[in-house]
Amino acid sequence: MIQVYTGDGKGKTTAAIGQATRAKGQGLKVGVFQFLKAGKETGEARILEKIGILFRQYGSGRWFINRLPEQEEIDLALRGLKEAEQAITDGYDLVVLDEISHAINFGLISLDRVLLLVADLPKNVELVLTGRDMPEQLVARAELVTEMKEVKHPYKKGIASRRGIEY
Repeated sequence: MIQVYTGDGKGKTTAAIGQATRAKGQGLKVGVFQFLKAGKETGEARILEKIGILFRQYGSGRWFINRLPEQEEIDLALRGLKEAEQAITDGYDLVVLDEISHAINFGLISLDRVLLLVADLPKNVELVLTGRDMPEQLVARAELVTEMKEVKHPYKKGIASRRGIEY
């Protein structure tokens, strides 16, 4: 089954991590693969590894504002997708592809490659896809789609990211 968490609101990664911890709590084999993000100082990185959830990041940590991705960033994203595919082959029950929409939309990974993964997904695997502007083809293939909508956000008042809340 495929789940999608998308939209311009906060909480997509948080929802996916919640799903991952729930699955792990029920004895499922879980892997979380984060695209574009780097730096294991986040709360989710620390706790997921402690509770035995495979957690990997495939990003340079640099924003794609007014620039194209560098080859190193493309290579990282492709490695992440290959490792996620391997986790599925290795019998993981739940696989999270966090920020996969950005990896697609910024040209790091082709949409066709992800559509192939989705088409070949074993029936016993739960695949969670997150990120803003999720391609419509992936939304159409999903059985569960949640759109997070921003109504208010502290950033708009100049409040910076807070440890333990946003990271």
